[in-house]
Amino acid sequence: MTENHQAPPPPPPDSGDRGGAAPGRPPTVADVLALPVLTAGQPQVVTGVSGLDQPVRWVHITELTDPASFLKGGELVLTTGMPLPEEPAGVRRYVDELADIGAAALVIELVRRYHRPPDALVHACRARGLPLVTLAKDVNFLEVTQVVHALILGNQAEVMRRTQRVHEAFTALTLRGAGPEDVVRAAAEMSGHTVVLENLVHQALVCEPSGHTVEVALTGWEQRSRATPPADRTAVSGPESWLVAPVEYQGERWGRAVMLPAPPGPGVTRSFGPEDVTVLERTAMALTIARLIHPTPWERVAHRNVLRDLVEQRHLSPADAEARVAALGLPTRDSRFVAVLTDVPREDDTTKAEALLSDDLRTKGVQALTGLLGPARLGILLSLRPDQPWRPVVEQLGRTALGVTPGAAVSVGGATTDLPEVARSFREAIRVAEATEPGRPLPAGRSYHERSDIGLRSLLFALRADTRIQDYAERRLGRLVDHDTAHGTDLLTTLRHYLDAAGNKTVAARHGGLSRETVYQRLRTIERLLDCDLESGGQRTELHVALTALDVLRAR
Repeated sequence: MTENHQAPPPPPPDSGDRGGAAPGRPPTVADVLALPVLTAGQPQVVTGVSGLDQPVRWVHITELTDPASFLKGGELVLTTGMPLPEEPAGVRRYVDELADIGAAALVIELVRRYHRPPDALVHACRARGLPLVTLAKDVNFLEVTQVVHALILGNQAEVMRRTQRVHEAFTALTLRGAGPEDVVRAAAEMSGHTVVLENLVHQALVCEPSGHTVEVALTGWEQRSRATPPADRTAVSGPESWLVAPVEYQGERWGRAVMLPAPPGPGVTRSFGPEDVTVLERTAMALTIARLIHPTPWERVAHRNVLRDLVEQRHLSPADAEARVAALGLPTRDSRFVAVLTDVPREDDTTKAEALLSDDLRTKGVQALTGLLGPARLGILLSLRPDQPWRPVVEQLGRTALGVTPGAAVSVGGATTDLPEVARSFREAIRVAEATEPGRPLPAGRSYHERSDIGLRSLLFALRADTRIQDYAERRLGRLVDHDTAHGTDLLTTLRHYLDAAGNKTVAARHGGLSRETVYQRLRTIERLLDCDLESGGQRTELHVALTALDVLRAR
């Protein structure tokens, strides 16, 4: 029983007799059979349906008994059947030679010698998996060769043009000093595949998804990557059929670029074409050059980018964020996260502090991401065991920061077990940092500041740029300050001593080194100038807030 399959109907022609081959790739047997010049012969696929996706390199017309001696592989062989031997052994030899040389398919016209394919031919082609196609009507073989060869040559020219565009694009990236993110993004856009840059310990430093989400691309990355053997050149590797290319640095392998197959879907091919190989080869080359001209270690750059995305909540989904963080080697399951900020006095010290703190945490076995969040600000995301106290870790981190950059201020946010809540933890740390005056003494027994340290003065310091705070201080105390300036008095200090003493005039006099009578006189003058009643607890509170606001505004 033969496998009779009508060839697929031809697609609408786009120009002349061009078939369904995608631009830039060789036509397959199925593409050629869909050409009008062949569909006119009513082709039927008798055997080898699974081989219809084989590329056709050329078309060969033959009436010889040994056509294989003139072939190089990949040819679509056209024959009227006239040279076929009568005996089955000769037919098997004929088919074996075609299959051994790698012919793409055998097309036989059933017009002159045969009206049905010989059983021996069908059995021999089926045994070797060689596609056998019959034509029920007369076809002009010369016209077939002209059309198919024009299609092949046109695709080859398109491949050359596309390859040239790939080379030009990566050359332009290299000349403008593009970083790894730019290079990987360009590779994904040109190929239509997800592209990942990883280092030697299988940490995904850059991921540019195309067709995948970050979650799908990076979930379980280290285990999947370790199952994909390295290759000395660009090649398909591993159980998921990744296309991989080594990336070098100063003559040694540094990591690799990975192109993931397209996700399954209708009409989607998961195989890689020659252009994909070219794109990934040029990607690896551009990354090698970028590694030479960008001195900052790319692991550090990756940490910075992920931290900024977490702080600014730029991930598409919580699952994407978790996959990206885990792909950098930070535990995300059964972990407790703590956000820490380190503000250094001089911007020039930030990069040094970033490197030293990162190395110190790694040496102590603390899992963390460390990266710049601003010109003089470092962000640190600690990933701790759920039962591990975070205060000793942050205390040690604060002491290290002070040792590296004296005058550094370390602020910490609240702990959370939910990675998406890390942004909230960083916001809390930012509020603490904003409320911490430069040079402010550390709390007793601590090397860091936390939210519970924010008192009235700290709150007003954080809000000092708000014009409402400035207006309030000026409305309540401006006349008193103007009087002191105009008359050379120091009533503001007397008011401070009185308020600090909670309205006790005797204590205020002692603190100011004045007699009680002098204090009484000055307080009456203050009441007159400010139109207030200093015996009122509420008004004293308002003045105390205004005086504290004035102090932090002057501290700027």
